[in-house]
Amino acid sequence: MKLHITSTQQYQTVTAYDDAGVEINARRFQHSLVVLPEIAPTAWPVNQFEALTTAHFAQIEAQQPDVVILGTGQRQRFVHPQLTNVLTVRRIGVECMNNQAACRTYNILMAEGRKVALALIIEPAAATGAGSDPA
Repeated sequence: MKLHITSTQQYQTVTAYDDAGVEINARRFQHSLVVLPEIAPTAWPVNQFEALTTAHFAQIEAQQPDVVILGTGQRQRFVHPQLTNVLTVRRIGVECMNNQAACRTYNILMAEGRKVALALIIEPAAATGAGSDPA
């Protein structure tokens, strides 16, 4: 889905997304990443939801966002509170949703001036079955 450019052009904005990846300011990414409004996207070493650890959330905590929008892949899943405890003790909220909803929510919160982090889990094509023939 392509998204329209708004007055938030100076920030890291989701400009398109699909099941295989995301575009941030029209630059394509096909791996998991963390995005904050004023910081260039950084790779996030998570290949699948089940691989999440507390260290992954500590990487996000270091950026001190107000809220983390966690894109859990093609479907919504909920992370165990023990994994996000490093965020919770710092009073950083975590919202879990599928990647498409996460991208839309991030853009809305970012446009409102919130210090939001978008953490997207983008599974490799082989793991998701992307590009395979459903027949």
